[in-house]
Amino acid sequence: MPEIIFIMGKSASGKDKIYKALVEDESLKLSTVTLYTTRPMRVGETDGVEYHFVSDQIADSMQKDGRIVEIREYNTVYGVWKYFTADDGQIQIGSGNRYIVIGTLEAYDKFCEFYGKEHIMPIYIEVEDGLRLMRAIHREQKQDTPHYEEMCRRFLADSEDFSEDNIKKAGIEKRFYNNGDFEECLNEVREAVKCCVCQDGR
Repeated sequence: MPEIIFIMGKSASGKDKIYKALVEDESLKLSTVTLYTTRPMRVGETDGVEYHFVSDQIADSMQKDGRIVEIREYNTVYGVWKYFTADDGQIQIGSGNRYIVIGTLEAYDKFCEFYGKEHIMPIYIEVEDGLRLMRAIHREQKQDTPHYEEMCRRFLADSEDFSEDNIKKAGIEKRFYNNGDFEECLNEVREAVKCCVCQDGR
């Protein structure tokens, strides 16, 4: 049965908000896995919470030591930003724990290769592009230094990264739509996760 709940979706799809709500739901008993990134912290983020914020030198060292499960590099207008998951003991398959991770479709594929697809439950959040763009702009406006160029680059890149072909190749069949009432989408996701946990009798 799945031991890793993997949340994914395009930028500004609401996946971060859904992730946080599931983590805060004590009835689900999900252990968090903190990913790593070399990008600068955004307003409201805390090192070790949303991500482990590390330097390029540390990321390169971890990769050379074979401690990276998956890594993504984005050539942004502000330089190359890396996002990755480290094999640092946070995830232990067969321990009886349930984990929750947030990442990209590519990262999901790497997790399946590393841990086994049978151990992972994909939660794909989808939002209509026009609505998603408005949400992205609104979020960027709240930053001390808005990065609109990077927001646009990421928005366009999502169309390729989350193409229908890539979604199909990843074997993702279920989609959770966050176009309207957020609580409705959240409840649908929460029930799916609960069913997954109940199936294993935990």
